Amino acid sequence: MHQVDVPHAYYWREMYVPQATSGPSAVTWSPDGTELVYSMQGSLWRQRVGSAVAQQLTSGPGYDYQPDWSSDGRSIVFARYAHDAIELELLDLATGTERAVTANGAVNVEPRWSPDGARIAFVSSVYHGRWHIFLAAFPSGEVVRLTEDSDSRLPRYYYSRWDHYISPAWSPDGSEILFVSNRGHVHGTGGFWRMAAQPGAQPRELRYEETTWKARPDWAPDGRRVVYSSYLGRQWHQLWLMMSEGGDPFPLTYGEFDATAPRWSRDGKRIAYISNEAGNTALWIMELPGARRQRVTATERRYREPVGRLRIVITDRLGHPVAARVAVARPDGRAYAPDDVWWHADEAFDRSERGFEYGYFHASGGAELTVPAGRLQVEVWHGPEYRVSHGDVDVPANRSVVHRVKLERLADLPAQGWWSGDLHVHMNYGGAYRNTPTHLASQARAEDLHVVENLVVNKEQRIPDIAYFRTGPDPVSGPGFLLMHGQEFHTNYWGHTGLLGLTDHYILPEYAGYPNTAAASLYPSNADIADLAHAQGALFGYVHPFDARPDPADTVTPLTYELPVDVALGKVDYIEVMGYSDHLITSQIWYRLLNCGFRLPAGAGTDAFPNFASLRGPPGLVRVFVKTGAALDPRGWLAGIKAGRTFVSNAPLLAFTLGGREIGDEVKLAPGSHRLTARVGLQSNVPVDHLEIVGNGAVVATVPLRGERTTAHDTVSIPVTRSGWYVLRAYSDRAELPVLDLYPFASTSPIYVRVGGEPVRSREDAEFFVRWIDRIERAVQTSTAWNTQAEQAAVLRLLREARAAYAARVGP
Repeated sequence: MHQVDVPHAYYWREMYVPQATSGPSAVTWSPDGTELVYSMQGSLWRQRVGSAVAQQLTSGPGYDYQPDWSSDGRSIVFARYAHDAIELELLDLATGTERAVTANGAVNVEPRWSPDGARIAFVSSVYHGRWHIFLAAFPSGEVVRLTEDSDSRLPRYYYSRWDHYISPAWSPDGSEILFVSNRGHVHGTGGFWRMAAQPGAQPRELRYEETTWKARPDWAPDGRRVVYSSYLGRQWHQLWLMMSEGGDPFPLTYGEFDATAPRWSRDGKRIAYISNEAGNTALWIMELPGARRQRVTATERRYREPVGRLRIVITDRLGHPVAARVAVARPDGRAYAPDDVWWHADEAFDRSERGFEYGYFHASGGAELTVPAGRLQVEVWHGPEYRVSHGDVDVPANRSVVHRVKLERLADLPAQGWWSGDLHVHMNYGGAYRNTPTHLASQARAEDLHVVENLVVNKEQRIPDIAYFRTGPDPVSGPGFLLMHGQEFHTNYWGHTGLLGLTDHYILPEYAGYPNTAAASLYPSNADIADLAHAQGALFGYVHPFDARPDPADTVTPLTYELPVDVALGKVDYIEVMGYSDHLITSQIWYRLLNCGFRLPAGAGTDAFPNFASLRGPPGLVRVFVKTGAALDPRGWLAGIKAGRTFVSNAPLLAFTLGGREIGDEVKLAPGSHRLTARVGLQSNVPVDHLEIVGNGAVVATVPLRGERTTAHDTVSIPVTRSGWYVLRAYSDRAELPVLDLYPFASTSPIYVRVGGEPVRSREDAEFFVRWIDRIERAVQTSTAWNTQAEQAAVLRLLREARAAYAARVGP
């Protein structure tokens, strides 16, 4: 959403801005405490406490979230996502009519009525794209900004240098606002502040702790206590109580799951909140004192508009059930999912083509869902080895329709010894749902993925999946499927790296170069972490490398990425040629490294967050195919990656030999000129615009694509006069659904050619990396973050050793 100007949209996008989830996501009490209104599946629902019947209050045109009930009981204010903005709307409960509270085209969220019903506090990005708290007066409609605009000048990475203000809560008498702000802090979404509910009032900090966007404090009716959500000292968010003047909080709930979005009843005797203890989100009520809990479940749903039932049955050609990814949407793009599955949406889409994100869910052979009457589009995907099923279905009101899908194979790569895996998945990472190995395995099987590398990693101070870390396959693994728990070393200064196949222990601290923490030093470097990983027999690789072209000549943009250093030192076992990055830009840097004579296999990792409701695509969005033979086992899998017997893809399937040699092999030739025969193959379930052989960084052959541009088989003669490397790649010029990526892309790892024993060399590329390392060295020399001079000296020695390796390749 372009209306928000912060460095990393994918954190606030999922963890702050509301998302459509299968279960409830936010709740508000009626003034008399007998009813609840909550957001669920992009609509608002009303339910009496103790009843199992839920009445739908809204049904679009977009997605509706974050309701708040007025003190007079007459209206609900809520946030509606539609038309590339989130605006506040007011629902009259007696008439069902709606009217706009805001129409500023910005992102407006977290509306809260004042106790007297005269004002609404809310958060908006309307002022310079920064999160500020505003007050809207009623009935005049006048809107004023409550919080001041302040440039912190602090070295924040995931957050803007401009302070933000979120999650307002009114004091019971309506005179003050409690909110969350990162004023004066380098890391995190911020601590708790309090100020008079008047512009220009001076805020005062009550308490600081990091809550990753989910604090959502609520002031108790007695005025003395505040309930909020925090992971304080833990791996999961729970409910905590603190005094409204600050002090030391204590936990109200316990467990290895998230409890969030708490709201007091107006008599102060109950708290309603959202929990994902069963995996999906659910609505609970806790009584105080005593903590008796009651789950609010809607077993009967009464819809606002005519609906029907859609049953989807998914099989292979023999009629056997097949797990798959399913997308069901109206023509305007609004998505639907069954009540009992996790609803996901992909953040990347073209608003000129569709109004909303691509919504989807995973189904084990079929699904049944309630949908609006009318025409719906159904799309079913089961990985790159199967054709995509597209279909339109008409669902009459009050009727049931069965839509049968028979998936057809394009290829059977496991039968040829190739197994697909995602090297970069984060099972839990602060999302709405609570994932487990069993559920992650079901997501992977729906994507026809054979290996998942769950990279356990920190999210701020916590490490959500640390309890699952083990040095062997997870118990959910079995024939043809492996779930492995590796590690991502998370330093933004040197670049993120993946550690696959650790055999002894998890490496801590999890990061380096974090300002204002005990890990502020730039030591250890990634090269040191590589040594620790290799000591455990693990593979060490660089993940999601490049969204933009790094330029050593650009002295304005910081350049401290350590990749070329560690490649020169022989410490890198693979690179995510495909990842949460631009594949062609990453390939250009990969080609330069190969041109310097380094052998660097291609890997692929989605950087998937499969417990998020909306963000990057599912596990297996990008994947690496590894040739291990008929058997799939952890040792053979890692050995295949290290040997470069790989190709990477998000849809196109490639076959490539050169001079009779396969991917990862070497062709040895005598001195002189030669011609080698390349055999290439392409099968794809989406159209491809380009199929090329790249040699030593340049396109040496273009294979013509005809008709639907999904298949090709050709033989090409390649002239060879010097040592080098060759890859086959395929890509399209634009995005192509249901590939939830920048564009369809695939590439093999290199086949290497040695002519007369001459090394592979490129003066231009070696000079490029010499300049790159010079930039890093200047940054290291000027940094004051070191704990000791010995740390700085150790890193400088590594840099100079790597620089010498490239300088030697430049020649005299």
